[in-house]
Amino acid sequence: MLIEFVNIAILALLAVTALAAIRLHDLFAVAMMFGIYSLLASVMFVVLDAIDVAFTEAAVGVGISTVLMLGTIGLVGRHEQKPAHRPLLPILVVTITGAALVYGTLDMPLFMDPAAPAQQHVAPYYLNESPEQIGIPNVVTSILASYRGYDTLGELAVIFTAGIGVLGILGLRRRKRPGHEGTSE
Repeated sequence: MLIEFVNIAILALLAVTALAAIRLHDLFAVAMMFGIYSLLASVMFVVLDAIDVAFTEAAVGVGISTVLMLGTIGLVGRHEQKPAHRPLLPILVVTITGAALVYGTLDMPLFMDPAAPAQQHVAPYYLNESPEQIGIPNVVTSILASYRGYDTLGELAVIFTAGIGVLGILGLRRRKRPGHEGTSE
């Protein structure tokens, strides 16, 4: 009963944070709301016992994304410009996409359903065979480090390349300070 209350409270805070981010016009406040949203999502993943996903969300969502948004605000300014027209087409596209995503989940098995295909075939294999095949007692670690090793390495390469690219882009635009035109900073 307590865990259901915690889930509902976190989901309500996620909804309130998302609505606040949509309604705000100060981009600094929006960046902070997105950071809070990512932190709440991390907490939700911890409650769902997905510690590895929670750690990734905290590192990327709360840390890197917030820093990148703040850097962007430093380049483009703090306040949102008023749109020239009403955003009816984007709202329509988001509504249709959301409806399609919800429709796509209607035939999914229930959460933690023991008769679900993943619980019948994939999960028992990894739980039973990975300690013997890999030699690592933690199943999550053995899956990420061995079975999905190349995938995890690829994800790390993409994140590293994106970080280097952002640093390169931010480093290309240097602000000139008055009286320092001929000197390097």
